[in-house]
Amino acid sequence: MITSIHPAFIFIAAALVVPFFKGKLKSLFVLLVPLFGLTNLLGSSMGYHYVIPFLDFQLILFRLDSLSFVFGLIFHVISFIALLYILNFKNDVEYTSGFLYAGSALGVIFAGDLLTFFIFWECLTVGSMFLILARKTKASLEAGYRYMMVHVGGGLILLAGIVMYIAETHSMGFNEIGLGSVATYLIFIGIGINCAWPIFHTWLTDAYPEATIGGVIFLSAFTTKTAVYALARAYPGADILIWIGTAMAAFPIFYAVVENDLRRVLAYSLINQVGFMVVGIGLGTELAINGSIAHAFNDVLFKALLFMSVGAVMYRTGKVNATDLGGLYKSMPFTCLFCVIGAASISAFPLFSGFVSKSMVQTAAADQHYYIVWFVLLFASAGVFHHAGIKIPFFTFFSHDAGHRVKEAPWNMLAAMGIAAFLCIFIGVFPQYLYAILPFQVDYQPYTLEHVLAQSQLLFFSAFAFCLLLLSGIYPSEIRAINIDTDWFYRKGSRLLYRGLDFGLNGLNAVTRLVVVDKGLGFLTRVTRHAPAMFLSVFMTPLWALAGYSAEERVKRRQYIYQRASRVTFPVGVAAIIAVIFIGALFFL
Repeated sequence: MITSIHPAFIFIAAALVVPFFKGKLKSLFVLLVPLFGLTNLLGSSMGYHYVIPFLDFQLILFRLDSLSFVFGLIFHVISFIALLYILNFKNDVEYTSGFLYAGSALGVIFAGDLLTFFIFWECLTVGSMFLILARKTKASLEAGYRYMMVHVGGGLILLAGIVMYIAETHSMGFNEIGLGSVATYLIFIGIGINCAWPIFHTWLTDAYPEATIGGVIFLSAFTTKTAVYALARAYPGADILIWIGTAMAAFPIFYAVVENDLRRVLAYSLINQVGFMVVGIGLGTELAINGSIAHAFNDVLFKALLFMSVGAVMYRTGKVNATDLGGLYKSMPFTCLFCVIGAASISAFPLFSGFVSKSMVQTAAADQHYYIVWFVLLFASAGVFHHAGIKIPFFTFFSHDAGHRVKEAPWNMLAAMGIAAFLCIFIGVFPQYLYAILPFQVDYQPYTLEHVLAQSQLLFFSAFAFCLLLLSGIYPSEIRAINIDTDWFYRKGSRLLYRGLDFGLNGLNAVTRLVVVDKGLGFLTRVTRHAPAMFLSVFMTPLWALAGYSAEERVKRRQYIYQRASRVTFPVGVAAIIAVIFIGALFFL
């Protein structure tokens, strides 16, 4: 039966066979896979499936409940949109990596035990890394390597925590874990690295802008959202997440405002939006958790829409920096319209998707009397309107005319952007359909007069401030520069550590080589070469004197012994005497 198929297996199987399809049949196949997967998910029953005995435990490969269903639904939808978007590239590496990546993400969210969770979690790194490497530039190869190193390191931390946790609790169930031991903190940190927590976040802003045009759509949807899911599953109500999320929502704004690379602007914006989700999980109330999950659902759509619109411009012009773009609304009007819809959605304009989810987290923070957190989230909402709501469409399609006269985006790119734009508006107008599938019953009304007026005022004054700052020349101008992030510290620190180890360990190695190998072994070789003759000479000299040999004869006999020793041509009896002398000397020593 169709309901018995694990959603992850559908995508992973597709990754294995897609290279064997050709032409239009391949295009049809890659679009049918996520549709088939979505049909399979909608027909699946809630509960545990694919339960396999393993030692004294059980592997639960497929657990479908209200939390995993929401993520599974949006992962299928965005997979279809992303595959439609990259249809004209006809790149088997992107198809295969995209299917593997999507299948791994589905494996993570449907895993009912920690071992299955970890295996699919590590597969995420493989699929996503190749979407970065597939661009085949020097920058993408370096970024892909760094991306792999960070996630392998995070995976090892996660694995250590899982092994310790299973040993402590004698349970492999992937349920609420909470913070209370070294094991739980290791799992917490391992998940947090994928969530792009502050200080650990630079893998995202380093790698995502270097991915392929279509690959970044997959990247924006899966890695951080699976981490959000894992936090919601394992650490709801962990107070420390409130402050981590607050920092995530605030600090990327300053980087995004001065960043020239528009895909890097969106990467910082992605961290900003995940911050809202992390805050909601930390608050732990039903409204807050619902808000986090709803915002994750919406963010997958509007962030993909923004990446797709910038990607379409990059595809047609070959440019992605704000300083190289402008005036494209004339050549790419539909792409411009879709970008504006994405900008309005991420900025939480009324009647757009961000408006009906972001405010749930802010309201939950206020209800719990976290007024500082509420204020920072308010500031972050205004900031995201500046860097994503205004900056992206303004510098890409308006601002100065950069002279690009290009064709509109290909039909498949427009279709993909159109689907995402439609869903952003549909959810904004009819939020009850999204609320109906959230983990908890929703008793929240976004379209109150107070909320609409407050958000409209915030957006209006943010736009007013942008115009004043721009006209006055105070707004940071776009310049061709590299902005230094927190990775500067550990890059410099790692280089310093490397030089210290190079000087210390290699210096010690050089000294050891000089003393032990060059000098010591040479000395030992000389000693051992002449030791038998020396022992025999010392032993025989008194005997020769007693036998009446003169001093000159004794000298000749010693020389004879040394000559024989250098040629290793002692008679058998002499060799036996030498061995007896040597063993006797060792015994007494």
